[in-house]
Amino acid sequence: MALERRSGTGAGIARALCLAALLSACGQPEPAPAPAGDTPAHELRQGYFFTENEARAELARYTDSYATLGEWRARAALIRDGILAGAGLDPLPERTPLKPLFDDRREHDGYSVEDVAFESLPGVFVTGSLYRPVGDGPYPGILSPHGHWENPDDYGRYRPDMQLRTATLARMGAVVLTYDMVGYGELREIGWVHEHPKTLALQLWNSIRGVDFLTSLDEVDADRIAATGASGGGTQTFLLTAVDDRVAVSVPVVQVSAHFFGGCVGESGMPIHVRPTHETNNVEIAALAAPRPQLLISDGDDWTQNTPDVEFPYIRNVYRLHDAAGLVDNLHLPDEVHDYGPAKRNGAYAFLAEHLGLSLEAVTAAAGAIDERGVAIEPEVTLHVFNADHPVPPHVVRTNDDVRW
Repeated sequence: MALERRSGTGAGIARALCLAALLSACGQPEPAPAPAGDTPAHELRQGYFFTENEARAELARYTDSYATLGEWRARAALIRDGILAGAGLDPLPERTPLKPLFDDRREHDGYSVEDVAFESLPGVFVTGSLYRPVGDGPYPGILSPHGHWENPDDYGRYRPDMQLRTATLARMGAVVLTYDMVGYGELREIGWVHEHPKTLALQLWNSIRGVDFLTSLDEVDADRIAATGASGGGTQTFLLTAVDDRVAVSVPVVQVSAHFFGGCVGESGMPIHVRPTHETNNVEIAALAAPRPQLLISDGDDWTQNTPDVEFPYIRNVYRLHDAAGLVDNLHLPDEVHDYGPAKRNGAYAFLAEHLGLSLEAVTAAAGAIDERGVAIEPEVTLHVFNADHPVPPHVVRTNDDVRW
């Protein structure tokens, strides 16, 4: 059952300006951006590819294409294989040694933060922050990809709301990895760019290796892995969950849409939606999580405004085929905007606590509300893995074009 809080809010000028700013932040000021690299335009679905009515009609056609669990599983296999093939990840690259780096562990109230990096491919460093509970575990592991917000004062994994989310989840009893998207944070400083034809492939591979990294930690329970992120981090959440069965619980936030396909090349810059065998959209990709627990969080001021009536019913129907309708839910906040704000975080905390065995009590104040005040917001420089004392290793791959798969 969807957790809906409805009012009569409309899109309006503010929404248009907000969405234009988000697309512009990714270097794509138009709703239907030009295809990346040499991929023909007819093989890509990007930005506002459909009108809302066209998207509804397409979902109806997809619904008519299967009626049983076996028929859905056959379609799901096509979609999953299409993501990997479209991203150039079929077959998957060799899982080379991660060679993790750990540095500068800071102890806070009920959790610690550590600067970490690992190699997703030889010389390709994934930089991030590792948040751990106090104790020995075993603990669930959570990947927390950030969105594509570009404001230098409110940016990437350094954002205060990212730190609040990851640290609170650690205080609840999870080991949480937040990591730089391709062309963001320290990867940008190393020399990577986001606007590249293969960004989607490398970002998805980095996330798969992020699961490898988490499950390599002695205190992490490999059977309790989750992913959650907002906007572009929401896309990364449902793409990773679709292709990696190790993700047991997922919470994609303000991103699952039937008519909008993402405004950045890391979301839709490669032909993952259109294949020789089929066409699909992000609603079906999110449905690949079934029957694993999933919470869709949506709002009334972006492309997820129709989630309770369009996207969620489609996904819930797939869960019903699995006899698992109780494992998928939608928290819809019609008066809210495109972010991972407090109400959205509170919904995610409750869902992840229920399905991962986390402790809400550890972060609940006497009055009964979630209390994030125990989190220390660290400055960006503190969250850097590499600096003058710990320089980037000499074998680092510094540009997108130098990756050797």
